[in-house]
Amino acid sequence: MAPRDVVTKRTQIAVERRRGVFMISVAAELAQMHPQTLRMYEARGLIEPKRSPKGTRLYSQDDVEKLRRIQEMTGDLGLNLAGVERVLALESQLEALNARIDELELAALHAEVKLAEEIELVRRSFRAELVPYRAGEIVRAAEARSPFANGRGGQDRRRGRDERSPDGSQP
Repeated sequence: MAPRDVVTKRTQIAVERRRGVFMISVAAELAQMHPQTLRMYEARGLIEPKRSPKGTRLYSQDDVEKLRRIQEMTGDLGLNLAGVERVLALESQLEALNARIDELELAALHAEVKLAEEIELVRRSFRAELVPYRAGEIVRAAEARSPFANGRGGQDRRRGRDERSPDGSQP
């Protein structure tokens, strides 16, 4: 008789990282800690597991990773639990500040776009009013529009030409 090949079928289920799915014994095993350590961390406010309708602690994948980080800080880095609390509080503040910076950068970008649009509107409105500068023409154009131009000096409005002599004196 031939030996049987054992076929193992593995099923993976995708679960949201923040969803509480592990009971305390499983979470403790995944984090390589005693369940009582998890209870102590919860009492100190280092971790906040979700609760089932009947009050059972349910740990998420994020909680397990946080437990591993706490273990690393206490074991490898030599921090006490007060130091771990401070590090986690500072990390939380840093996340909040980074989120605020992202919000402000987005608001500044929107303001910059809006300002550029308004500047373009002003440019377009002035474009119709602006007269190209050519030396000498500005003075004559201003004299032509002047309400004080009365035929003596300045431009003859009927003929569209200057009545002054070439040397600038009046005829």
